[in-house]
Amino acid sequence: MANLLAIDTSTDACSVALLCAGQISEYHEVIPRQHSQRLFGMLAELLPSGRLREQGIDAISYGEGPGSFTGLRVCASAVQGLCFANQLPAVPVSTLHAQAYTALREGRVSSGDTLLSTLDAQIGELYWSLLWVEGEHIVAIQPAAVCKPQNLAVGGDSELVALGSGLAHLDAMPEGVRARLGARHPDLLPRARDQFPLALAAFARGETQAADAVCPVYVRDEISWKKLSEQGKSA
Repeated sequence: MANLLAIDTSTDACSVALLCAGQISEYHEVIPRQHSQRLFGMLAELLPSGRLREQGIDAISYGEGPGSFTGLRVCASAVQGLCFANQLPAVPVSTLHAQAYTALREGRVSSGDTLLSTLDAQIGELYWSLLWVEGEHIVAIQPAAVCKPQNLAVGGDSELVALGSGLAHLDAMPEGVRARLGARHPDLLPRARDQFPLALAAFARGETQAADAVCPVYVRDEISWKKLSEQGKSA
């Protein structure tokens, strides 16, 4: 099994986790707008020497988004720097998909459930994805999208377990969607450790990125991010 470092700052939580020799250690704090001040301190506590390769790290996974614009930039910048400095590959993981794994690990969902994973996108919109739990695995049915809550169109007719901060817009969602919602977990936030099931599988398939390819997924077409090569830096 690969040894991975995971980072997520896409929500109000600043979350880092280490998978090493099959054991997980983590730091997870809900600290809105303080990610840039706290992230490297948390990483130093998790990996004191800072030399990731020497400590057996094979890759760095990160919450690619969607999520907070500022949070995603903080994460991408940190991952780019760490990957470049340590000559490690990166593994991008959907924030909404990782959040669903958080719900599964915490026992909030179970096999056979259809999940509506959401995040509050602010400015009167929400990010969402539709997923299905199959045993210990979670499969994406509808990839990440953004819309106004009144325009949320969820296919199918099965009952949904709703996750995440996008439920702040519950009252504005179409009546047909609200009628399908069973259990609701508006307090759920993704944790970095829950990237590991997805990141390990991607790493095994060779689906990694070089440092200069690390890029947030904003979902919104009008938002862009400059990769290292576009920032005038050389990998």
